[in-house]
Amino acid sequence: MGLLELCEEVFGTADLYQVLGVRREASDGEVRRGYHKVSLQVHPDRVGEGDKEDATRRFQILGKVYSVLSDKDQRAVYDEQGTVDEDSDVLSQDRDWEAYWRLLFKKISLEDIQAFEKTYKGSEEELADIKQAYLDFKGDMDQIMESVLCVQYTEEPRIRNIIQQAIDAREVPSYNAFVKEAKQKMNARKRRAQEEAKEAEMSRKELGLDEGVDNLKALIQSLTRSKSLPVTTCQLLHTA
Repeated sequence: MGLLELCEEVFGTADLYQVLGVRREASDGEVRRGYHKVSLQVHPDRVGEGDKEDATRRFQILGKVYSVLSDKDQRAVYDEQGTVDEDSDVLSQDRDWEAYWRLLFKKISLEDIQAFEKTYKGSEEELADIKQAYLDFKGDMDQIMESVLCVQYTEEPRIRNIIQQAIDAREVPSYNAFVKEAKQKMNARKRRAQEEAKEAEMSRKELGLDEGVDNLKALIQSLTRSKSLPVTTCQLLHTA
């Protein structure tokens, strides 16, 4: 059975972009983030023994999907013809997909995350990421706020100001989704973010953890061992 047929059987769609939950026009970074997000949901280490065989199969198929869409030539063929070269080195080689995943997304410590957040915010890298997210999502603040790393809902005015300055400087176009966003949508986004923050706080309290780094580590490890990841690591950092 070919990759597209496997995707249809396992993920309910033969569209490789839909499998990763990204747009057809997605940038390389967006494709990578999509792969990471979906892979966390099906990673064999995240499920119980009874589900491990199914998760392993899904994980292997997902790795092949990413291999195609992250390869410039393979992606071009798929975009133009809607087919996948099953005989290509990308798919034919017997690859250890878990090792491949660990190579792409190496394990990091809480201290690494805290140090990264400290240097990332306000940096040229963050500025470029915000502008790119604005372009990728054509001004949709819901998706922008979810895409940019380590951003809390309380920082929306800062993010908006950065984007507005870029618009004023004609570095990016003015999208109606941004400049004419309804207040109702803004309020709904704020409510969702507040609920997620409460969920992170409840998770910490349910496990009887205080605000120490060691206890935050324990919480993150507990959440990442579960089948779903209800909150992000950055959200956890900001509940303490």
